Amino acid sequence: MVAFDSSRLTAKEIAALLSDASASEIAALSERYAEDPRKQVQQALESAQRRLERSAVENSRVQAMYTLQRKLGGSGIIVGVDEVGRGPVAGPLTVGAVVLSDTPLIDGLNDSKKLSAARRETIAARIAKVALAIGMAFIEPAEIDEIGMSAALRKAMEIAIEQTGVDPDCVLIDGNPVHVHPREKTIVKGDAKIASIAAASIVAKVSRDALMVDYDAQYPAYHFAQNKGYASADHIKAIADYGLTPIHRTTFCGNFAKGPRLF
Repeated sequence: MVAFDSSRLTAKEIAALLSDASASEIAALSERYAEDPRKQVQQALESAQRRLERSAVENSRVQAMYTLQRKLGGSGIIVGVDEVGRGPVAGPLTVGAVVLSDTPLIDGLNDSKKLSAARRETIAARIAKVALAIGMAFIEPAEIDEIGMSAALRKAMEIAIEQTGVDPDCVLIDGNPVHVHPREKTIVKGDAKIASIAAASIVAKVSRDALMVDYDAQYPAYHFAQNKGYASADHIKAIADYGLTPIHRTTFCGNFAKGPRLF
């Protein structure tokens, strides 16, 4: 063990080093300052060790998502598919399709609903950088009204898979059977279990949320930046006050819409 020298750094400086250290740096700093008697240093070492343990657990969780993906999808090209925006009363249905390699692991990969908006943005950027292929599809409200949600979902998934530009050996889809591809396999809660499905849920969510923020600038009375098209109290009141916009799904608004479209 390296002898500790308290004259070189203050306890506060050591604590700051530990708070910003990587896993390998924590190991080295822990060895160096293990016998430092200062309470702040020992507390910082304990905090860093807990962070290492949490990181190991998180890494194991993400690794399991890649392992299960390969187990279910086989050795070939796997496309993960997920949708967002099935339930809102405004805005498009959005489907993402993503192909990931077995490495590198994408830290923090998870069901998009379990991540903060800021975390989704960060992970989506990482997905864009390392994914082998990404496909995206949007089905607009008027078409959802015309063909129904089930048909809209199948169409969006077909488009998103095609947009990846690959011929998949397996298509892994979150939820129940959709019958959108001959090599389809579905996994309930797959967005929390399969790496590429989680990635698809994140890129779809980030893309759709950005679009709803743009719509908010166009239709500010409806609070789309906040509600993302879901039937929040403010959104329902805006519909009652101002009617429906072209981005509303009329078949979803029958219980609270009054009057014709006003835009």
